[in-house]
Amino acid sequence: MRFSLGLLLSSTLLLTAGCGGGDDAIEGAASQPNDFAGNKNPVDDFSSGSTGDSTNTGGLASNEVRVTMEVPGGVTSEGEPTRRNLRIVQPDRVSVYYTNQALSVLDEPAISTRTDSEGFTIIEFTNGLPLGPDVIIDASYGNTRMRALAADADRDVKVNPFSEYLVRNTLSSYTAGEFQTIMDCVADEGGELCLNKYVWSTLADQVHDFEIDIPANVGLGGALDVLENRGDFARYVSAMADYAVLDESSSGKISASSADYNSVFLGIELGQTFLEPSLSRSGQWGVRTAQEEVLTDENGTGYVYPALTLTSFDAFNIRVTSLANDIPYDREALIHQDGNNFFVRGSDRWDRNTHSSSPGAATLLEDTRLLAGRALYQSITGRGSSKIIGWTRNPYYLDAFTSAPVDETTGPDRVISGYFSAGKAIELEADGDSLLRLGTLEDQYLSVLEINLLRKEDFDADTLNGREYNMLYLGTRFSDETPPMAIEAGVGQWQINGGTVSQSQSYTTVQRGNSGTVTTDSTGTRTESWALSNRTARLSKGDVDIGRLNLDITTASGDFQQPDIGIGASTPDGSLMAFNLDDSPLGDGILIAAEQTANTAPATGQFRLQGVALALAPDTNRLRHFDNALLTIDSPSAATLSPVALTSTHSVDNETVTKPALENLPDIALTYNSQAGDGQVQFSAGNLVLEGFHTASQDQFYLRMRTTEGNEEQIGLVMATRLP
Repeated sequence: MRFSLGLLLSSTLLLTAGCGGGDDAIEGAASQPNDFAGNKNPVDDFSSGSTGDSTNTGGLASNEVRVTMEVPGGVTSEGEPTRRNLRIVQPDRVSVYYTNQALSVLDEPAISTRTDSEGFTIIEFTNGLPLGPDVIIDASYGNTRMRALAADADRDVKVNPFSEYLVRNTLSSYTAGEFQTIMDCVADEGGELCLNKYVWSTLADQVHDFEIDIPANVGLGGALDVLENRGDFARYVSAMADYAVLDESSSGKISASSADYNSVFLGIELGQTFLEPSLSRSGQWGVRTAQEEVLTDENGTGYVYPALTLTSFDAFNIRVTSLANDIPYDREALIHQDGNNFFVRGSDRWDRNTHSSSPGAATLLEDTRLLAGRALYQSITGRGSSKIIGWTRNPYYLDAFTSAPVDETTGPDRVISGYFSAGKAIELEADGDSLLRLGTLEDQYLSVLEINLLRKEDFDADTLNGREYNMLYLGTRFSDETPPMAIEAGVGQWQINGGTVSQSQSYTTVQRGNSGTVTTDSTGTRTESWALSNRTARLSKGDVDIGRLNLDITTASGDFQQPDIGIGASTPDGSLMAFNLDDSPLGDGILIAAEQTANTAPATGQFRLQGVALALAPDTNRLRHFDNALLTIDSPSAATLSPVALTSTHSVDNETVTKPALENLPDIALTYNSQAGDGQVQFSAGNLVLEGFHTASQDQFYLRMRTTEGNEEQIGLVMATRLP
């Protein structure tokens, strides 16, 4: 379903999200059709412009909800099957009651009930729809009893294992005092309308966007075990439960009424493919990089630029920051089959796709963290061809860093985040005007790095001349030749003069050979000069420089040509740049450069650590996403890393890929070298080395990660950003 702040605010958000975005993907995000099925929760339909969940709100009054009960296949073979191996049944009993953090049955709210023409139970809340977690809809089918929060944004309240998991694992995690804080927010006890009351309608809705198959032979207990063991789902629910405890004082808004950003995006995925019969069940690496998209119709040619928009407004006296983004991307993949057979599937294999979030509200915490539950739209490629593919993506919890605005009319100059989202590729079949879901073609587990840099019209790349930068990058190279896979990560320094980048880099390459062997070379250096230039954007108002950049080897590319190394962007003041590496000598990936600084490195503080590591061993591939881990600077010479990660592992011989597992690892004591100067830093503990730089503001670290664990070589890129 579309992300909704709640029934009061949903229309306001959809009208305002994307304002000021220009001719870019934000306008597309704001205008996506609300393309839901009309009458019931479908077995197999698929549509773009919506998230994974389907709704059934036809014929409902504004204060009514429909109850849709879905049970696992182990409970009954009757009922209509749904997309997650659940079955729609008519409950034997439905009750509604108030509850507390102990999940006690308290009073009953004022309701009336009726049955619609298809046999669904309709509940009318006489005094208005619930907003908080204190109203439960309880449904039973035979001996199976499940609960759901009544405060569901789409008003099609699905009572199923996902809703039962949410009820069990959120409310019972609160103390009585925390639950009271939440209810005070819902009731606006502080005298100022509290934005976070709407977390519950979002959360109750978004848990149904997760594409997690429940085994057909399990009952409720087995289904709940599946969800508990899905680290991404459990982590999302836990993070959103913590988010809900924030009170009204945390509900801020950006300084500007609207701020638009150029997006640099890298997605590293590990999954399993079923697309080609001869390669079915093989593991698969993938890399996604942001691209410009050219759209041509009867009105001419237009350009879609990867972008994010933040919009602030007051709705019903509530301070709201809304965000929406849309990032066109290309994808390349490397299939690793049992027997160490490798098959490259380049970006020509699929149509250009899009990574787009539903417009919705977020909490701006102390002008440094942007927090929200984010739902992602489904997309479709190959429509009209013999191979139509639907792409679905799970929600994620956003914990992004934002810089302090320079004044009251300007938004933060950067929004920095890392997050994890699993998904699927699903074969679709045309059925008249509809598309029906067939089999799963791919399972995908995706770690994302997203750098959003504020746009500035009439930006001039000459602003960067005469300045020195620290830089690092992560790139992947897939090949039909030797070696089939190489991962390269480097650190270095830049000097920019007259559009020429003079540089000194050192890099490490981890690669897998054709026999499956894994080797590491840490001796790579690069000193050749590159060319940096403006990349003009074509908007409806004309050609405008908005901070987009070309990075080439020798000669600067034209505005609408593909540069040798990649397309990127800069903050308005030139202090931070980021580039998407695309078919470059460094591979496909991301490069980040921050201006060197004489300011000392941070000597204390806590930092949110996010990022990705790729791990290769002789018989395994492993994706590790650092999911809001904690880096604590204890002193100028010591730090502590508290790792939290989501991992998926591909066993080559067994042709299995594990579902994302949550790792809460013991703290790691790090030696912190903060005295190198020019913003350069290093953290180390045994084989683990985090090396890179901090920004002049002392609130961001960008670090290459390297470690060896047994026979596994691990390399990646992480970002650590200061917590309030």
